[in-house]
Amino acid sequence: MIRHIKTAKASIEQGGTDSAVTRTVEALLAKVRDGGDKAVRALSVQFDGFDRETYRLTKEEIAHCVNSLAPREREDLDFAQDQIRRFAEAQKAALKDIEVETLAGVVLGHKNVPIQNVGCYVPGGKYPLLASAHMTVLTARVAGCERIITCAPPFQGRIAEKIVAAQALAGADEIYCLGGVQAIAAMAYGTETIEPVDMLAGPGNAYVAEAKRLLFGHVGIDLFAGPTETLVIADDSVDGELVATDLLGQAEHGVNSPAILITNSEKLARDTLAEIERLLQILPTAAVAGKAWEDFGEIILCDTVDEMVAEGDRVASEHVQVMTRDPDYFLEKMKNYGALFLGARTNVAFGDKVIGTNHTLPTNKAARYTGGLWVGKFLKTCTYQKVLTDEASALIGAYSSRLCLMEGFSGHAEQANIRVRRYGGRNVGYAMPADSV
Repeated sequence: MIRHIKTAKASIEQGGTDSAVTRTVEALLAKVRDGGDKAVRALSVQFDGFDRETYRLTKEEIAHCVNSLAPREREDLDFAQDQIRRFAEAQKAALKDIEVETLAGVVLGHKNVPIQNVGCYVPGGKYPLLASAHMTVLTARVAGCERIITCAPPFQGRIAEKIVAAQALAGADEIYCLGGVQAIAAMAYGTETIEPVDMLAGPGNAYVAEAKRLLFGHVGIDLFAGPTETLVIADDSVDGELVATDLLGQAEHGVNSPAILITNSEKLARDTLAEIERLLQILPTAAVAGKAWEDFGEIILCDTVDEMVAEGDRVASEHVQVMTRDPDYFLEKMKNYGALFLGARTNVAFGDKVIGTNHTLPTNKAARYTGGLWVGKFLKTCTYQKVLTDEASALIGAYSSRLCLMEGFSGHAEQANIRVRRYGGRNVGYAMPADSV
């Protein structure tokens, strides 16, 4: 039996969009599409109070940002990027080009082709997300993308130096101090001074997310992103303080960030509630985390471990922190999650910042049908085929002709027939009945 110790007061509509946000973003996209650099500059002044003739940073400005890092800051960034690069390289190594002879003289294959031009967005509003530079730029670099450009907004009216340093160290080819919808539009449409990209990646606020959604099709995107979500699955092998810390640690992302506990221990559920109340008295981000917990926090009590698995799959959370006696059971059984964090020794913050897995993950139950950002998102798996012998061409042609005529495609059938005549020596005509081929 499943029951709620705490129920969320609100819910985020799955796949829903705010019509007012959509109208605003549509208008902003049109301004940049039609107005180019002039519109980008006007919007940057309007929304960020930041005015430059060109928003691309010079080599000297980038070098200054990198050199402004304290030795410990540089060491920490290098460490994080090393972990992310290693895992991305291992992922790429698992992706193989293939070629196989499926019939005598028929060769089929696929190649993993990097996307040529990628635009990476790094948010810099309430929290300057340095890690998003690693997750997008580094991953695209490992994938082999030819040109990687980045945009991040100014921070408190100035170039966000640490973000720029992270972008540069990750291997960005062009770096722009540009934020919001105007940055997304400039990368997608291009301007007089910015060459357009083929794909957009990286998180952002509701306006950035909506811009990416509206531009999907004109360019590729990594994911449809919503508010950060966290799910903790725990039993009485851990305590309420640990669980509460992991829930509030992610709830601080925003007032609409769901934070959910699934447990089979009523004592743990009650202890977690008490610890959340205590921590909200001392957490510097309590105003945000507390509102998120009030509106979107849940505690779900299950009787069995298998009920916990089923509830976890139903929630299909972006982040799933598993702290049970046998966390690998959930690795084996669960199907719907953005990323799993297994055992009390790890947590979502490790994945967000440094451990090596990518933090750009599916939200709004998209974990039912997709995983998160990884090297493969920056690669196109493109197929090819070769027919090496006359006999193979005639054999495939005969089958192809009959199948085409079953569907009424006489022109398709003649593509097959001409090869049967030329390579098989059989006198088949245009759009012949299927049984005569």
